[in-house]
Parts: sequence; C-alpha cells; structure tokens
Amino acid sequence: MDDDDRLDRASSAPTNHHHQDRRDSRRGRDDEVATSPPITSHTPLLDHHGWDEEPAHPGPCDHGTFSPRPVTHHPITGFHDDDRDDPLDGFDALDDEAIQEPRNETLRRVVGDRIADGVSRTWNKLEMNRTHGMGPGHDVPNKTIMYLAYYIPFFGWIRQYRWTWLRGDLVAALTMASFYLPMSLSYAANLGHIPPINGLYSYVFNPLVYALLGSSPQMVVGPEAAGSLLLGTIVRSNVDSGQFSDDDDINHARTAGVITGLAGSFIFVAGLARLGFLDNVLSRPFLRGFISAIGFVILVDQLIPELGLQHLAKHSHVSHGSSVSKIAFLLSEAGSSHRLTAIVSVTSFAVIMVCREIKRRLQPRLPGVAYIPDRFLVVVLSAVLTWRFRWDQQGLLILGDVRSGTGSPFPFHWPFQRAHMEFIQSALSTSFLIGMLGFFESSVAARALGGKDGDDGLQGISLSTNRELVALGVANLVGACFMALPAFGGYGRSKVNVSTGGKTPMSSVILSLITIICVLYILPFFHYLPKAVLSAMISVVAWSLVEEAPHDIKFFYQLGGWSELMLMFLIFFATIFYSLALGIAIGVGLSLVMVIRHSTRSRIQILGRVPGTRDFENAETNPDAVEFIEGCLIVKIPEPLTFANTRDLKQRLQRLEKHGTTALHPALPQLRDPEHNQNVIFDVHGVTGLDGSGAQELAEIVAAYRDRDVRVFFCRVPAEHSYVFQRFVRSGIVERCGGRRHFVASVDEALRMSEVESLNEEMPGSQVLNV
Repeated sequence: MDDDDRLDRASSAPTNHHHQDRRDSRRGRDDEVATSPPITSHTPLLDHHGWDEEPAHPGPCDHGTFSPRPVTHHPITGFHDDDRDDPLDGFDALDDEAIQEPRNETLRRVVGDRIADGVSRTWNKLEMNRTHGMGPGHDVPNKTIMYLAYYIPFFGWIRQYRWTWLRGDLVAALTMASFYLPMSLSYAANLGHIPPINGLYSYVFNPLVYALLGSSPQMVVGPEAAGSLLLGTIVRSNVDSGQFSDDDDINHARTAGVITGLAGSFIFVAGLARLGFLDNVLSRPFLRGFISAIGFVILVDQLIPELGLQHLAKHSHVSHGSSVSKIAFLLSEAGSSHRLTAIVSVTSFAVIMVCREIKRRLQPRLPGVAYIPDRFLVVVLSAVLTWRFRWDQQGLLILGDVRSGTGSPFPFHWPFQRAHMEFIQSALSTSFLIGMLGFFESSVAARALGGKDGDDGLQGISLSTNRELVALGVANLVGACFMALPAFGGYGRSKVNVSTGGKTPMSSVILSLITIICVLYILPFFHYLPKAVLSAMISVVAWSLVEEAPHDIKFFYQLGGWSELMLMFLIFFATIFYSLALGIAIGVGLSLVMVIRHSTRSRIQILGRVPGTRDFENAETNPDAVEFIEGCLIVKIPEPLTFANTRDLKQRLQRLEKHGTTALHPALPQLRDPEHNQNVIFDVHGVTGLDGSGAQELAEIVAAYRDRDVRVFFCRVPAEHSYVFQRFVRSGIVERCGGRRHFVASVDEALRMSEVESLNEEMPGSQVLNV
C-alpha cells in the first residue's frame, strides 16, 4: 500500500475511537526513530530538534499532555494500561486495519472505489451516532437506565433525592398552594367561565405528570391568565351561538376539556416531531403587545363583578362585548354599582398590591418574607368576615358550594369524542395559540430556572425544548380527560418555588397531593369566599401583565425599532377595540410574515479590499474605507443557501453588477462598468448548508456567468468531504466553473488566479503561466 492510499484510507476511517490519535502518534514516532525527517528550507527548526537522540527516559511519556493518563481498565481486553508496554496494543484487533480495511476492500472489488468510499463515509457517520460505537474507554454500565432517565427524568432525579431536600420542597409546595389554589378558582370561574373546581384539577394532574416527564426540575406548571381567558372566549362564543345555556356547567367544563386536549395535542405532536424551535416563531413585540392587551382586557372584565354590575351587564348584552363597549358601560352605570361589593374588591386589591410591593422591596434583605401567604390570608379573612357578618345576605356574591357537575370529585371524560367535533372545529386556532403561548412562557421559565447543575441540587438533568413539549403535551392531555384548565410553566410561580426552598420536582408532586386533599376535604370551607375577592386577585395578575409593557416600549423607542412598536400597538388596539380573535389573527399573521421575510431575504455583500492589507470588508457599510479590484466582483454569501433565499439571490446579484450595491433602487440605470464583472468571486465561508433547490439555483447562476464568458471562483469553501462541497460537485458547479482549481482558500488567492487566467487568455499560444 503506497503512502497516498494509506492517507486516503486514514481519512475515511471512523473518527469515533478516542485512541486513534494516540495510535497514529505512536506509529509516527516509530517511523521517526527509523528514519529522520527530511530537513528543508521550509522546516529549519528540525535541524535543531535532535530527532536522533536517545529518549530522556524509558517507558511511556506524559510530557506535553495536560494531565497524566489514569490507569484504565478496558472491558474488552481485560488489561490495565500499565500492564502492557503500549496501552493501545490491546485494541489493534478492533481497529480499522483489522475490520475497516477488509470491509472496504471487499466493497471496492464489488462496487468500485467511488461507491465504496461513499458507503464507508455513511457507515462511519452511523458509527459515530451509535452509543455502542463509543471508544472502549467510555464504559456505560447500564444503557437502558441511561436512556430511560433521559426520556423520563423521574428515574433520574428520584435516585438522587435526599431526605434533607424534603423540608424545602414541602414548604415550597405549601406556599404555592396558599398562593395559587385560590387563583385557580378565580381563573376557572371568572376567566374560563367553567365550574371553579375545574381550575383546581389543573393542579391535581398537570404538576404530577410534569414531575415525571419534565426536564426543568424547579419549574411548576399551572393555569395562566392568558390561557384561561382564551378558553373563556370559546365558552362564551358557544353560549352566544345558543349551543348551550349560560348555566350549563357540565357542557362548559367539557368544552374546556376539548380546548385543553387540543392545546396539549398540538404541543405533544410538536415535541415528537422535534419542533422545539417553535418558541422562536412568535416575536417579542407580538407577545408583549398581545399579553398587554390580555392584561387590559382582564382588568376591564373584572371591573364589572368588582362593582357588582354583572347582572346589569348581562341584561345590557355587554358581558361578551369588546373592551371599549364595557368601558362605555362602566362609565354610564358606575352610579348603580353595589357599595359593599366595591368596598370588598377595592380593599382586597389594595391589600394584595401593598403586600406585593413590600415583599418586593424587603426580599433582597429579608428572604423570609417570601413565605408570608398574603393572598391566602386575604382569602381566609374575607371568608370569615363574610360568614361572621352575613355579607352574603346583603348582596355580596359568594363562591357557594364548589363541586363538579357530575357529583364525582374527579370525573373522567374523554375529550375527543364524535359529539365534540363541532367544538373542535371552532377551537382549533385558539387552542393552537394557547399551546404556543404556554410553551413560550414555559421555555422562558425553564431556561431561567432549569438545566443547570448545582452543588446542592440535582445533577445531570439537561434541559430540552423537545422533551418539554412532550411533557407539557402529556400533562395537558391528562388534564383534559378531567376537564381542567390548560396548564403550563410560569416564571413567577416557579420563582416562588425556588425562593421558598423547592429544589426538585418533589415540590410539584406534593403540590398535587395538597390539591387532592383540598378537593376532597377543604373545599366546603370556601363556601363564603366572596367572588369580589377572586376578581381582585385576578386584577392583580392582570396589572402585572400590563406593567411590563412600558419597559419594552421605552427600549424599542430608544432603539428606533419602529416596526416592533407598530406591531405592538396594532395588536393591542385590535384586541381592545374589536376582539381577541382579531388580535390573535393579526399578531400571528404578521409574525409569520416577518419570519418568512427574514428567512427569504438574501444577505449577500460586495467586498472591497482594505488598502495596504489582504483583508476584505463589506463595501456597502463603509465604501470610503475600501478599494475595489478592477475587473472583479467579489461577493460574500454569509448564510446557508436554501429554497427560501436563493431565488432572491439572482436579483441581488444583478443589482450588484449594475450598481455595485443593493441599496440603490433597481430602476436606476447601470452605474457599474461591465468590465468590472469579468471575474466573479464568491466567498462562501458562511454557506454551512445547501439544499437541493439552493444548489440548483446556484448552478444556474454559475452557468449564466459562464455563458457570458465570466470567470467564476469560489473561495473559503468547506472541506471536500463535507456535505456542502459534495453538493457543489454533484450539481455540476465545480465542473462548470473550470474544475477544482477554481475553488481556493482565500479571496486573495482567487484574485491571483483570475489574473493568471486573464494573462493566459491574452497569450493563449504561449501559456506563460500555469497554476
């Protein structure tokens, strides 16, 4: 076997054996001892290296390594490294010379060299992706448990759980229960327009399922205001259409189950399809504008029950109207408000807001204030005062008996029934948005709180957006079977979990158990809870959604992001003046248009040389600082080429040829001399991907240049064995350009090549220069 064949064979050998470099280095040293390397003018340092001297000491040498190699027991050979003269000898029988070469030689004899090389490269990639293809030194004791713990994180964290963490998880669960269980009653009754107990079901099943499958240990899932409000719009639209009455709690709950099931199905399928990148589709301005609009809508909605005007609003047919119509109703009927209800609402709202601000200011110095259950105390105190002074007999509406419509504490109802097809068709778009909004907020919370190994927390649980989609999808599918509200991860709720001592998913498990106890035994004590207090609690949440908007508005204003500001205000006013459905349609539509516009726009640049250097920079950003090369158009393609952006590439190249920039209007006459376009040099260092459509478009561009006798060069091309370069070859681009010599390492080298070919063409008979 000659040296060239040996090098080619080595380049096609698998790269997944971690001892390969050591074996090659050892063999190289043996060759060097036998024959000293040739000393040339390019290798002057070899003259002083002392290659023929004896080694400094016998035995293996660790000089030059970062750390000594540990003694390793190899499960295949049964030897230790220090039991052999060469620690790699035991692997020779498993290396490429014993296995890979016979396999390749057989393939070459049967199908030929070219096909054999392709099969070999494909096999090597598969070997690298297989766990059992790891080097012998990587001993995985139990692969089944490893995979199981990865896809079902419960098996990973339960084995690490310490009893010392139980106290913190228990305190965190109790704190969250005191805060958020009353909130779930409010979300269900006031926003979702379903029985209050169905809000509690979101804390019975969803946190428990997420604790089993979720990859963010400290994140806690539960119902959110935005998702509950969107669900309530579907329930109210069904009431308005006459499908069932306003008091039909059973059908309201079943509608909630259908919507929650659809939202869970969407994100579950997205997780299986590995679409975790979907949280990047909805832009920040869209989310801020939409969330702020939802907060404003909730504030206006809750003013009606807070003032005791719900019966009057129902008869005036404004309960299901836009926010503007409700504001007009409130201004005209403010004098008819119920005094006791208004006092209870305003007092509850003020107490919660004051406690919230005090805790925010004191928590950096006194972390213990996070444990004070201010909202739970407001709930308990208002219920006791209502019972003691019989405020319910004075016109103050109370929660009353909280139970499911079927009488069972946990009624099961499969949401995807044929009888529900009408609900499913009307709820598809809203359910999809509920799932996307919930997943986005969950991703924000998970990235902030999860996926980090701490010294005193769980180890080895990595955050994965795809597994998050699966976990949240399964959790909502299970919740849908019990007609629960949609539940996702929330940053505020998870922050409470962390600040009160929660370290593991056990806090979510305990929260589910507490909620079960509450459903079975504690709900009767909520009988005298005023509905005005629930409305006030929801108003606090709505205020927190709105109060974040000024910061974003100020940021985009200072940045000059007028398109972002326009999108925010457009969504906000569309939602307020018309409906949530229109705000959703405008927001999602414009966000998708922005994503498509961004992905389809070609970002090619014309390059110029910095005077006195070999550096090339974008000539459009600072044209006075660079010089153009006569007879050459140097174009940089800084992005992968796909079907989306290559169609625009032709038009932008034509504008560069005519005007030397893409900033000028295409209607202007040609400003650039055609003689400067005799050589086109593509800098494709940023082309890390090339699909079939992109390769076809680029091949057509190259063919058009060659038909006009324009020389085409490519520089900074990916390696020849890379996927991108192979597409260059198979699409005919390499051959059409003039062979591989037109693919060079730098722009400077491409310029020299263009000069050489230009001189050769001027004197074709002599061929004065050969490259």
